[in-house]
Amino acid sequence: MKKIIFAILATTTLVFAKTFTFTAIPDQDETQLKERFSKFATYLSAELDMDVKFVPVKSYAASIAAFRNNQVQLAWFGGLSGVKARLIVPNSVAIAQGVEDPIFKSYIIANTSTGLKASDSIPANVSGKNFTFGSKGSTSGRLMPEYYIRKTFNKSPNDVFNKVGFSGNHSKTIALVQSGAYEVGAVNFKVWDRELAEGKIDTSKVKIIYTTPTYPDYNFSARGDLDAQFGKGFTVKLTNAILNLKDKNILSAFPRSGFIKATNADFQPVLDVAREIGLVD
Repeated sequence: MKKIIFAILATTTLVFAKTFTFTAIPDQDETQLKERFSKFATYLSAELDMDVKFVPVKSYAASIAAFRNNQVQLAWFGGLSGVKARLIVPNSVAIAQGVEDPIFKSYIIANTSTGLKASDSIPANVSGKNFTFGSKGSTSGRLMPEYYIRKTFNKSPNDVFNKVGFSGNHSKTIALVQSGAYEVGAVNFKVWDRELAEGKIDTSKVKIIYTTPTYPDYNFSARGDLDAQFGKGFTVKLTNAILNLKDKNILSAFPRSGFIKATNADFQPVLDVAREIGLVD
């Protein structure tokens, strides 16, 4: 009889045990993402005292879909993907951002064969070149660079450049411009700085020619029903776990110096720009 009761209790525990899942936009190569988020999952698992699983996705759109469908309850979004996700998931909230994220920026980079020089404004002679953004849904690799291109030329990128492409992520953008496959591109400053420090960038072949003004970008966004799914106070517990993260190995993998509180209102400038250039209705 005791064995039967134990079996029932064990089965019940399995039925009601929950795994907390999270995802992230695929903004870098897969190796970098695995390094970063496997460490982060282990940290959260210990802090939350539960099973935590990272769910990789293939595209920015897939990260939003996973968040919408409750396949994940937390996501590391860019500014644009975050506002899009929060618009379609009721009561979802930005809960944390990197210390550096309120003052993020993009670089426009060029293959040195173009002869383009660094400037305080986007050089006029980028016009007619072949240009690559990162992902179509990227804030730093598409939205903000496109906004400043439009402001500079009063034209869409398709009317400024001979050819416009989308590499898919920042690492690929750097590689494509460095190789000469594209003459000019837009890239997240954090990815550029990290790959430069790691010796992956040959500055005799590719260089920065323009730096955008700053804007808010990356954030952790949580679904609004976390407390209903995981118990009262779970959202606060999760937020505090992220804000209290001090492990330098994990932080350097993001790379961030730490995390600070975020709110939905922090990303209103991103939403305004996205609506202005037609990326959000």
